[in-house]
Amino acid sequence: MEQWLPGAVRGDGHDGRRITIRQLLNHTSGIFDYLEDPGFQQTYMTAKGFLKHRFDEAAPEDMLAIATKNEPYFEPGASFAYSNTNYLLAARVIEKATGNDYGDEIDRRIIGPLHLTSTSVPTARVTLPRPGSRAYSKLARTDTGPTYDVTELNPRLAYGSGQMVSSSADLNRFYSALLRGRLLPPEQLKEMKTTVPSSRDTSRYGLGLVDRKLCCGVHVWGHDGGIYGSNSDAVTSEDGRHSLAVNFNGDWSGSTDAIIEAEFCGR
Repeated sequence: MEQWLPGAVRGDGHDGRRITIRQLLNHTSGIFDYLEDPGFQQTYMTAKGFLKHRFDEAAPEDMLAIATKNEPYFEPGASFAYSNTNYLLAARVIEKATGNDYGDEIDRRIIGPLHLTSTSVPTARVTLPRPGSRAYSKLARTDTGPTYDVTELNPRLAYGSGQMVSSSADLNRFYSALLRGRLLPPEQLKEMKTTVPSSRDTSRYGLGLVDRKLCCGVHVWGHDGGIYGSNSDAVTSEDGRHSLAVNFNGDWSGSTDAIIEAEFCGR
């Protein structure tokens, strides 16, 4: 990673010279997740903070500075811990390597070729394109209390870890194309599917791609994700022929596991 972002990851035990791009993508870097920083949570993830700062546009370097003022989770390569900071750094690597905004590269390499007409990486838009549902959140670590409409926000704050808007149809199209080998050469897809143990006993993590073993023994590949007011999950069979994408437009609404099990295991 140091080749592309020299000196970018330093502080409180973090050292980018010891971290590889692979470790960013499979979350074995040990870099602290800036979303877990108490100050960030107070500013952006409480009701008072969100309503005041929902349209802020912080630079990725600001988020990186928040991450590296906290101790790393572990030595690079020693374990697994999902960290949004990894994908922030991956986006910055794309920009350094290409000279373009990472969203433009996603558009050129993925959105355009696959004709994902409902997918975008918004840079200034704070509303969802129509048709689209509203998004609701408790803005708290509980499923009780008041509910807030959080549809309008600046997703640039999430940067490479969650700045995208898509639809269930586009997610299915994307993962089906990926698993069928229509998007990447075979050797690159093989690397994506080379996994390490994750924080869940039933799944393993590749390069931005999760291998999930269901109760009936079926393996599906995909990823979940969330932002204020939205929890999404998309999975596809290994042959790319059976896909499912689901979204809850309330971020306290629970797990998608039962839906996925029912779809692929019939229970």
